[in-house]
Amino acid sequence: MSTVLDYTPSPGAAPRSRMLAAQTRMELRLLLRNGEQVGLTLVIPLLLELFFNLPLLYSLDGRRIDFVVPSILALAVMSAAFTGLAIGTGFERKYAVLKRLGATALPRSVLLLAKTLAVLLMEVLQAALICALGFALGWHPHGDPVWPVLLIALGTVAFGGLGLLIAGTLRAEVTLAAANLVWMVLLFAGGIAIPLSKYPQGAADVLRCLPSAALSDGLHSVLQDGNGLPVRPVLTLLVWAVVALPLAARWFRWE
Repeated sequence: MSTVLDYTPSPGAAPRSRMLAAQTRMELRLLLRNGEQVGLTLVIPLLLELFFNLPLLYSLDGRRIDFVVPSILALAVMSAAFTGLAIGTGFERKYAVLKRLGATALPRSVLLLAKTLAVLLMEVLQAALICALGFALGWHPHGDPVWPVLLIALGTVAFGGLGLLIAGTLRAEVTLAAANLVWMVLLFAGGIAIPLSKYPQGAADVLRCLPSAALSDGLHSVLQDGNGLPVRPVLTLLVWAVVALPLAARWFRWE
């Protein structure tokens, strides 16, 4: 007895897990094909790693490279998850790329999560290059590597949520200016380029609430000082992540 094949169409959205995997692959390919994004996320952090290792700006206690590498890791996360993601997504809105995606069954939450996961995968390559250059310059990391991975993951979600919140609510040109301005402010006020110990005590206590300061402080605490779980930086990044990503999903506009 022959088997009867049923060719009746069965329309419907794919499971969210499949949509997330497919969209994450697409977002990662787009990131790697964008020359400006690659320059911002891969080339500039390496150049700054070389520059900040030179004793030009200020003196440091201990080996300079042991301070520089955690700072550049924090900078790389901020560049990829905040500035690069915000600018790229903002111009996708401007050119109606997201409007077309909005006509599909892809939910906003899946799109935002896919973009964040693609950035996280890009950061694996960033971290490998930064650490390789650090080892070449004589870097000696300390501490349990689990904690830096946790900090980078939380930092990616926090900065990604902030970047998507800006990109999903402002015009592309405003997003471009705002993302670059915030990047510059966080670079110097967030404990990345300049240690928070160089600021007055009151100002340093306030600046520690910034996500860049929390990420930088946590990475320095583990990789430079060899401490255990940095509780305050982890909690600070967790608060930013819990607030930023849901707000981005709530207020994100396709066009």
